[in-house]
Amino acid sequence: MRFREDCQVLLNQMKEITGIQDSAFLLAALKAADGDLMEAVTFLTEDPAPEPVQNPAAAEPSAWEGSVVGKQLPQDVGAAPAPHNQDSLRTANTVRPLESPKAPAAERDAAERPQDTHSAENKNRSKRKRCEVWGENPKQNDWRRAGDWPVGMKNIGNTCWFSAVIQSLFQLPDFRRLVLGYSLPQNVLESCRSHTGKRNIAFMQELQCLFALMLGTWRKFVDPSAALELLRDVFRSAEQPQQDVSEFTHKLLDWLEDAFQLTVNVTSFGDKSENPMVQLFYGTFLTEGVHEGNTFSKIETFGQYPLQVNGYRNLNECLEGAMVEGEMDEATASQSVKYGQERWFTKLPPVLTFELSRFEFNQSLGQPEKIHTKLEFPQTIYMDRYLYCNKDLIQMKREEMKRLKEKMVTLQQKLERYMEYGSGPARFPLPDMLQYVLEFIATKPAGAVSSAQSSQTTPLHSQAKPNVLDVLSHPNSIQEKTDARTEDEAFFVANSSPQQSSSMDLQPPVSPAELSERPAPHVVSKEELDLVQTCLQRWRNEIEQDVQDLKESIARINLSIEQMYCDPLLQQVPYRLHAVLVHEGQANAGHYWAFIYDQPRKRWLKYNDISVTESSWEELERESFGGLRNASAYCLMYISDQVSPVGADEDEGPEARQLQKEVEALSPELRHYIQEDNWRLEQEAEEWDEEQSCKIPQMEPSPTSELQDLSSESGPEQSSVCEPSVHSLSSEHARIAKEQTAKAIANTADAYEKNGVEAALCEAFHEEYSRLYLLSKETPTPQNDARLQHVLIYFLQNNAPQQVVERTLLEQFADKNLSYDERSISIMKVARAKLSEIGPDDVDMEEYKRWHEDYSLFRKVSIYLLTGLELYQNRKYQESLTYLVYAYQSNTKLLLKGTNRGVSESLIALYRRKCLLKLNEVAASLFVSCEEAHVSEGVSILNELIIPCMHLMNNFEISKEDLDAIEVMRNRWCSYLGREDMDAKLQMKLGELLPRLLDGSTEVIVLKEPPKIRPNSPYDLCSRFAAVMESIHGASAVAVQ
Repeated sequence: MRFREDCQVLLNQMKEITGIQDSAFLLAALKAADGDLMEAVTFLTEDPAPEPVQNPAAAEPSAWEGSVVGKQLPQDVGAAPAPHNQDSLRTANTVRPLESPKAPAAERDAAERPQDTHSAENKNRSKRKRCEVWGENPKQNDWRRAGDWPVGMKNIGNTCWFSAVIQSLFQLPDFRRLVLGYSLPQNVLESCRSHTGKRNIAFMQELQCLFALMLGTWRKFVDPSAALELLRDVFRSAEQPQQDVSEFTHKLLDWLEDAFQLTVNVTSFGDKSENPMVQLFYGTFLTEGVHEGNTFSKIETFGQYPLQVNGYRNLNECLEGAMVEGEMDEATASQSVKYGQERWFTKLPPVLTFELSRFEFNQSLGQPEKIHTKLEFPQTIYMDRYLYCNKDLIQMKREEMKRLKEKMVTLQQKLERYMEYGSGPARFPLPDMLQYVLEFIATKPAGAVSSAQSSQTTPLHSQAKPNVLDVLSHPNSIQEKTDARTEDEAFFVANSSPQQSSSMDLQPPVSPAELSERPAPHVVSKEELDLVQTCLQRWRNEIEQDVQDLKESIARINLSIEQMYCDPLLQQVPYRLHAVLVHEGQANAGHYWAFIYDQPRKRWLKYNDISVTESSWEELERESFGGLRNASAYCLMYISDQVSPVGADEDEGPEARQLQKEVEALSPELRHYIQEDNWRLEQEAEEWDEEQSCKIPQMEPSPTSELQDLSSESGPEQSSVCEPSVHSLSSEHARIAKEQTAKAIANTADAYEKNGVEAALCEAFHEEYSRLYLLSKETPTPQNDARLQHVLIYFLQNNAPQQVVERTLLEQFADKNLSYDERSISIMKVARAKLSEIGPDDVDMEEYKRWHEDYSLFRKVSIYLLTGLELYQNRKYQESLTYLVYAYQSNTKLLLKGTNRGVSESLIALYRRKCLLKLNEVAASLFVSCEEAHVSEGVSILNELIIPCMHLMNNFEISKEDLDAIEVMRNRWCSYLGREDMDAKLQMKLGELLPRLLDGSTEVIVLKEPPKIRPNSPYDLCSRFAAVMESIHGASAVAVQ
């Protein structure tokens, strides 16, 4: 009994957490989780695949397909879950087909889809530091806009709110044209004396310039600094710089309205009805009500309509709650009702904006809290049911709705009496209780079990005892046997006579061995047993029929309620969802982004500061409805058919042509402004290229003696003169391979003695070339990367030009370090003479230089990677992360030229992720220890390593695995918000950390001096590579994701 009661408590908790009301479905998940509440909730709300951080041992490759020899590791190799999770996941998969059709589609989708990751970013950087740790993305193409793709907007310090609102408005063609076409006569500009008027005009001009750039720039994102500077003094104090979307939108519309009113006043002074901002965004509603027995009526104007979220499941419920307050029918109005009112829209604007109130003040904590409950909203909403012109029809339907809901409550109460029968605290379904009585009277005393088995007077099926979960999950079919009868048998049983049923349906599902352990009547005759079985069966059939009738009646009423407003007469005023502004975080820390429907492309786009990416309605649901994570919609923007969906002429061509037409329609000043900015972009790109060509991270120790040995390994950029750097770099590669070259020369002794020095050089050259060519064609293994053995193997595998290959090999025979004996000296001199004969027309020295630079960088990447992996295995995660970050950044430049140019990107990314997750666990544990020294150490790790690396990872091409890891780390810190066991000082420090952790779009990330490395000989480097790779490959703890 107690176990059954606990199960019901768990069910109720799961219903509250997940919003799913289907008990059978919830019980299936609970059984799959072995009764673990949180694991069951995870099955229902998240992807069952384990996260890469939880079990480091589950992330090693179980089978290495290819190696760092230019082959990417397989992306679909998943982490092997722990043994108990494997069983749970298998069970969870069997649960899916049991899903109830009553479960809302959105909930099913959420249960089956993995959590995105979208990159949830955040607020407030009042104490932001310059992050001299990593480096900006070196790919200059990331600055450039791709064709007509919409541009992003730079976050210049807690301004994601600005980006979300402005992007939503810019994508309204009517609004965009109004702003871009704004102009004032000169006399109006001169006569404007007020500070407010001048400020509004200045803001309008800056907004014009910003919109012009968003239309015609070649940049991937624009900088809104100038417009934002005019806003900063208007909003909150510096202690609270994160802006509220609704607050900003109100202020923005007020400023725009005032600015456009100046143009209206030229012809119709003071007439706000002619103001285009009022016409586009403002509507009116009529309020009728009763107060203290007196009726009242008034018309009000609205811009953004506020809606409460708490207590409502969807947008229509929110609207219904906002439109009707108290009792308004005539019978109650004339009696004791003191207050009641109805609101009716009398005029709807073309752009209809709803504010969703997702914050409330917690009196006990003395601070605001965010409401995370789920709220669904449609892609198209029909506003007919809220219009004054439909008042009579809607009032009738509301009365009918009220009557149906009251009837529904009555039926549900009746059903509850059947399903929760009893007078004590523990209650059970009445059909189950009848079954329990039957089991009791059919149980034989312990001494009579053996005789009962031999006797056929009371046959008992030997079946396993159903556990409480089974009983609860199938309340109407307790007698189901585990031997799975066929449908024909079930039909026969259901239609058999009571006498037949008494011997088939109501046999206690217990085995004889169990009978001796259960309470039993001392004596029961066959006649008594038959009588009780017959009565119980009849009563149960009656009860089940009553329950079925009640469920059918409730279903019919539900259907009537759902279809109440599906009348075609109430679907004449559609509004299509244009934009959803999303907030992620808590009341005191968060990040905003927007989903905007792109009408020409017929798809949803996600605008997240500088990033604009393709999205979908499914992603929008996951990130906007709320209930599953701390992200939810905060503002909804719907548009009517009056708003033109695209530019001027939709039929005239693709989006690019429309944008071009809009740019051509701009004023000469704005066109010139766009051209100037595009010219500046080209200048910046040239300067950036020049800067990169003369800069590479310093990687060697500073003492002069060491620099003399390592200078050429550090790269050509350390020299300001290009030509010497080419020679020093290629000479360094010759010096690295000198042992192999010396061996090739030693093999030419006979040729040297018989045919002279030139013949010996020719033989050595061809023999060495053949050897290296064969090595370059060998099948790579996980423990061997032939490219580390020799520069020419790297060149041959990457199809370097023949002239580059031959000059490189000849330069190795010309190396002065080969002066071991007379033969080597002679061959070196001949090789040098031949080298001097090769002119610029024979070999492109710029190309030659680039190939040697690439090989030098490849060796550095390999050393960074090996050092990082060695440190990781020694649990030195901070040092390991630094090397792995540099390996990834440098390797990215190589991979742009070809997959064989660098090492495995997925391998570096995997261990970079693992290091980050390990460090995040360490930092979080130190932070919550509440000891000052530990807290400071945890904050230092977060600020100096984790946050910069996360922001560096979060670029345009971030992988799903990295996104998931970032989400895990952010959620860990967000979970500490509002914890009662954490003192106020620690909460304040957490509030300072979260903005940088969640919103890195304005983070200044600069490469400082990279880790020191020493060049290894090819033999040492290959041996080291083999040892490290064998170690991680044999550890069975790595699975590249």
